[in-house]
Amino acid sequence: MNTAYPGEPWRLAGEAYVSVWTVPLSALPRVSDVVTPHTVGGRAVVVTAWIDYTPPGQLSYHELLAVVAVRHGRSPAGSITEIWVDSETSLRGGRALWGIPKELATFHLDRTGDVTVSAATPSEWIASATFVPKGPSGPATRARFSVIQSVGGLPLVSPVLARVRPRPASATWTVNPDGPLGYLAGRRPRVSVHLRDARLLFGTR
Repeated sequence: MNTAYPGEPWRLAGEAYVSVWTVPLSALPRVSDVVTPHTVGGRAVVVTAWIDYTPPGQLSYHELLAVVAVRHGRSPAGSITEIWVDSETSLRGGRALWGIPKELATFHLDRTGDVTVSAATPSEWIASATFVPKGPSGPATRARFSVIQSVGGLPLVSPVLARVRPRPASATWTVNPDGPLGYLAGRRPRVSVHLRDARLLFGTR
């Protein structure tokens, strides 16, 4: 155990509010040269997620991230292009263990009625979103995928195991057009979902 952050794998718990987008390849601002984006109809697939990590996971913090789907054999994989957290422990660990470019931000999460979330840095507002869950949650579902980041100019592939209870949702996003997620401003997600009772095992055992 590192005194600054847990060693891998991280065991995390919480819930997530996820949206899936398709955007022109030319709109992607920061995809590493060590990966190749997966395309659908000539457009890149971007997954954004607001995540509230809570006990019994090892760490408790909030997170906003954008992941570009990338090619990795037949297995689902993504490369994180933008990510913010409100935990210095998470920031240090994510950068050191997996090359994840975490930055600090302030989050606001309101669950009174529809779920409203927002994130900002000291210098700029990033984005906000309102999620409206639709219907009951589905049964617990397991997923396995990889996160691929550039470390020293080479791809670092980190496995992720997840168990979630998905619930359909609609989402309305407002994105700062001049901010780091500006390539999503004015677009609508293709689909959104609320992932309840999430359990994640992130990294190599």
